[in-house]
Amino acid sequence: RKAYFVGSGIGSLSAAFFLIRDAGFKGEDIIILEELAATGGSMDGAGNPKDGYICRGGRMLNQPVYECLQEMMKDVPSITKEGQSVYQDIMDFFVDHKTNVQNRLITLNGQTCDVSTMGFCQRDRMELLALSLASEKQIGTSVISDWFSPDFFKTNFWFMWQTTFAFQMWSSAIELKRYMHRFMHEFVRIETLEGVMKTPFNQYESLALPLQIFLQKNKTQIKFGCSVKNVLINESTGKYTAQQIIYVEDGKEKQIKLSPQDLCFIQNGCMTDSSSIGSHTEAATLKTSKDATSFGLWQKIADQHPGKFGNPEPFYKNVNESMWQSFTLTCDNILWEQLCKQLKCKTHGLITTLRDANWLFTFSLVFQPHFRNQPDNVKVVWGYCLYPNRLGNYVKKSMLECTGQEILYELCQHLRIAKEYVGDAICKPCIMPFITSQFQPRKVEDRPLPVPVGATNFGFISQYVEIPNDVVFTVEYSVRAAQMAVYKLLDIKKKIPKINRYDLNPIVLFKSLIKSYKYGSGVAARRGKNTQKKVIIAGIVVAAVAIFMKFK
Repeated sequence: RKAYFVGSGIGSLSAAFFLIRDAGFKGEDIIILEELAATGGSMDGAGNPKDGYICRGGRMLNQPVYECLQEMMKDVPSITKEGQSVYQDIMDFFVDHKTNVQNRLITLNGQTCDVSTMGFCQRDRMELLALSLASEKQIGTSVISDWFSPDFFKTNFWFMWQTTFAFQMWSSAIELKRYMHRFMHEFVRIETLEGVMKTPFNQYESLALPLQIFLQKNKTQIKFGCSVKNVLINESTGKYTAQQIIYVEDGKEKQIKLSPQDLCFIQNGCMTDSSSIGSHTEAATLKTSKDATSFGLWQKIADQHPGKFGNPEPFYKNVNESMWQSFTLTCDNILWEQLCKQLKCKTHGLITTLRDANWLFTFSLVFQPHFRNQPDNVKVVWGYCLYPNRLGNYVKKSMLECTGQEILYELCQHLRIAKEYVGDAICKPCIMPFITSQFQPRKVEDRPLPVPVGATNFGFISQYVEIPNDVVFTVEYSVRAAQMAVYKLLDIKKKIPKINRYDLNPIVLFKSLIKSYKYGSGVAARRGKNTQKKVIIAGIVVAAVAIFMKFK
């Protein structure tokens, strides 16, 4: 019996791990087909001090809710400290590297915004409550802007929530609701991000690579340069069985015939599909839906049995809404010190958003070193912009058209950093046309289950499967999808870690309500000593009535 994987993203690596640990598979019976030259999928990290480093994306972990990831990593050996686990690596690092952002939002003139309050008016609170209480069926394919008045999108809350999780006004309202519920415990400290955990190095070296090494030590076969073009699925009396994998290797089309006992795990869609990386002197290229190979594969599979394996079209047909651009800056200590000085931080800053920048700059002075081969005199900064198709404030063209050098110039101008400090810095831009495609408005049936109804020997592992109450655009989602698919197909009785529902915790709910009514010190002084208490009490009454009407 063999198990085949289409793609080697974190979901596939996790599923292969579960096959070995929980299903008794031998590594040599697991074959991973990967188009690229490295594992990890969207979780990448590469480069060197001379040519510069690159990470297409960055990830934040959260101990209270990344249940499946943490449980798995307790059994993945560390590659930096013999005798301990990757989980222990992360927890040890978190103890010594607590997060406490002090400059979450900065204005165009360089002033740090007071983000101790959400900036809500009563209408904002009621609209947020209405979305929170609405069912996903009621929300349907509506977008975030359908639920809120224009002033909501000027609040501190929106700027912080939007840039922490990469939401847009046109993102699915269902996904915002899910995030609000899943991360309810972080609502009260969204301005400091104190609940965020970072990995010791970039996530490829801290998460994906240890998994890969574990699998290879168990003799798992990872075949690079293999581009899967189709998976043929046969239907008989309502049962669906994967029978053949068609792929291209070294320019030649090949086939793998599957027995009914073999397993096939498919990555249906990839958020970093068709990414383009530029250089310090060259702009990246915006690709289109026609270039989306992972979604194209899913489309071929879905077309074989319409309505059974989801519908990829809502996720990859609107590049203008699903794309944004990131950049990775490699610099010396001189520029790093200037960045720290402007942000008023000693050694790092988790994320800072230039609120009024046309591109909506968000960047992170990540903990150093960010790469294992990174010397002490080299620093790495990662950032992204949600509006790369707009003209810059200082560079009069869109970010999409800019070289890394021009992006760095725009950033330095915003931060009042003189050219003399830039030195030999290298900035690499990356355009990702489908990076938030999983946030696109969708119907419930557009995402298949990890193991679709009637599937006998295959499953889907990606950000585009349906997992009730969980949130996409997280490592946790991929790992949970992998565990669900493996356990379902092999009828493993071991329990999957449950989704912690902090949105049902009355203490968390009460603290969130208090936070939503908090005024800034200036407003409180103008309105009187007891005004805020009265407003909070009124808010509690209104919220209680709304919740009662919802569940009575």
